[in-house]
Amino acid sequence: MSRIRAVTDRARKTLPLHLFSQTPWPAQQPTYEQARPDLIESALKSATAQPSGNWYVFAPSRDIRPGKPFGATVSGVEIVAWRDTGGVLHTGPRACPHLGADLATARMHDGALLCRWHGLRLDGACTARWAPFPAHDDGVLAWVRLDPVGRETPTDAPILPERPANTRVHAVATVTGACEPDDIIANRLDPWHGSWFHPYSFANLEVTRTPTPDDDRFLLTVTFRVAPRVGVPVEAEFTCPDPRTIVMRIRSGEGVGSVVETHATPVDPGPDGSARTMVTEAVIADSARPGFRAAHHALPLLRPLMRHTALRLWRDDLAYAERRYRQRMRT
Repeated sequence: MSRIRAVTDRARKTLPLHLFSQTPWPAQQPTYEQARPDLIESALKSATAQPSGNWYVFAPSRDIRPGKPFGATVSGVEIVAWRDTGGVLHTGPRACPHLGADLATARMHDGALLCRWHGLRLDGACTARWAPFPAHDDGVLAWVRLDPVGRETPTDAPILPERPANTRVHAVATVTGACEPDDIIANRLDPWHGSWFHPYSFANLEVTRTPTPDDDRFLLTVTFRVAPRVGVPVEAEFTCPDPRTIVMRIRSGEGVGSVVETHATPVDPGPDGSARTMVTEAVIADSARPGFRAAHHALPLLRPLMRHTALRLWRDDLAYAERRYRQRMRT
């Protein structure tokens, strides 16, 4: 018995995986009494009251490649993004000031945009008819500042959450749904749905703390499933650094300091006129285990797996957010 215990102890030091008892899905403890609508709405009201500085996430940093313009729409505003010869991110109106050509189809030359219609050159500096938007690249996500849209006091940079010191091990997934940013944030401010709505990913989820007037954090314990009875138990907190962002941070257990940032960005309306929101989820992993160094070398394999996991969850959570949006529109 002592030999088995020694082997088990060594395995736990090497691997973060733990066996856990599995409760059948219908036999779980119901959470509807804890997930009070007034509590979720109060947390959402507190979150949306946070300042944003008029900054919006519009793409993963890796998607804006040297030598190629990138087009996006934020709250109905068409933007173009590109990198100059030094790799610095620039953004501006997507319509060429000459005849309105789509600058996302422009050619790049010496770090500047060359419009394909008539060759107008834009290097990111103001002209008489075209002015750039402030841009920020945090190494994981690309941001644009749109003061006429946000209508808040602008800030020089986005209000970024605390992240691991080394953000190299990260993956970003994006998906768009028929809802508003508030519906996305409300979904994440309902942690009680985790093991009911996502039993393939979460087990033994318990919310241990809800927001108060002095502290707006949710705290919970949960086991991230790897196999039917194998998982990684952690304690996590949820916070909102700005009105369109919610962050899950690992406080104890495997991967302390790792974060999952969920950013909700309004885009252009759908064909039926309904609101649409792009969800950008950045998973930034960290671990004190010596073996975590291998993750740096395995990033080409890890990133697709991390994105797949995030998108699987959001396939369900978008149904939640879109349903919430439709219910609100009816009332």
